[in-house]
Amino acid sequence: MLISMKKSPLVVSACLLGRCCRYDGSSVPFPQVTQLAERYTLIPVCPEELGGLQTPRSPSELVAGRVITQKGDDLTEAFLQGAEMAFAIAEESGCRRALLMERSPSCGCGMVYDGSFRGTLTHGNGIFASLLKSKGFIISTPSHLEVLLG
Repeated sequence: MLISMKKSPLVVSACLLGRCCRYDGSSVPFPQVTQLAERYTLIPVCPEELGGLQTPRSPSELVAGRVITQKGDDLTEAFLQGAEMAFAIAEESGCRRALLMERSPSCGCGMVYDGSFRGTLTHGNGIFASLLKSKGFIISTPSHLEVLLG
């Protein structure tokens, strides 16, 4: 008798899988990625690039529900478009869980930068994280992997 060992899909912020797509052109891979890959089919997305933003790009933070660069440009529409496109990829892949980059104005979950560009955190979610939460996704971050690995 054959037992199917099909892995569940997991949408992941592409920067966590080593893709250099963060605002500064870097990535932030983490040590447990191998463990995750053993349990899940990893689906990388970068909502910011999907929304048409270049890498590298100006740092941006959430300010009163808008995504504003350090220079004062409003990138909210690009972030919204990218979140929708990334959600479509997740949905097409059958994902119901996500691993997202912490503190990001796109992927941050629970805590994001407060808009002062001084490294101060506040409670909240990024644009993509908020969309996924509204669709019932279970969201984890690299600091809180117990739900995914437990």
